[in-house]
Amino acid sequence: MEANAPIRIYLVDDQSMIRAGIKSMLAKNPRFQVVGSSGEPRAAIAAIEVERPDVVLLDISMPGLSGIDAISQIRKVHARARIVMLTHHEGDTFVEQALKAGADGYLSKDSEPSELALAVDSVHKGKMYLSPRVAGVLVSRAHGGGSPVQVGTSRLQSLTPREREVFQLLALGKSNKEVAKALSMSLGTSKKHRENLQRKLECHSAAELALLAIKEGMLSA
Repeated sequence: MEANAPIRIYLVDDQSMIRAGIKSMLAKNPRFQVVGSSGEPRAAIAAIEVERPDVVLLDISMPGLSGIDAISQIRKVHARARIVMLTHHEGDTFVEQALKAGADGYLSKDSEPSELALAVDSVHKGKMYLSPRVAGVLVSRAHGGGSPVQVGTSRLQSLTPREREVFQLLALGKSNKEVAKALSMSLGTSKKHRENLQRKLECHSAAELALLAIKEGMLSA
């Protein structure tokens, strides 16, 4: 890449107005080039494999596949991409899960435009970036000031990546047959995943799954 070439950015966020706003902000900076955007995580992953952006801006709460679960899939198709979570979720659990999954940065959507530019520049240079608001939460927890992890969160952490995918689809109200088709698995496997999820999460209906998904930030209310 040329030294003065713009930083190529791909944006993943399921809210079209948010995408438009962020793209408009980035377009004002000649150092950045938005090479694509999508509101559908799986389509975004396929596009990222083709576009090979330098930086991916990734939301967390999206239907079908959360941003945290998308990180590993992005890494599989484009290992060198730098990933910045751009989200409303500032809780320590989300931050820790994102960083553990391989995110390079974590930024609140309430941040100033100048901070977005700083985050993109930082991760592009190989540095980790946490917004001051997010870093403050982690420091507070490290000093014993954080709130204890909720039971629902610890249950979610026990899920495998595949179970999390199934969980989100079921929470959206998908049937066993629809889950099987979406994830290219047999109907029997889909049913088995549902049984395991209901046992692990202690949720016995699609409504209970949806409520838990919303509470944990995996779906929007």
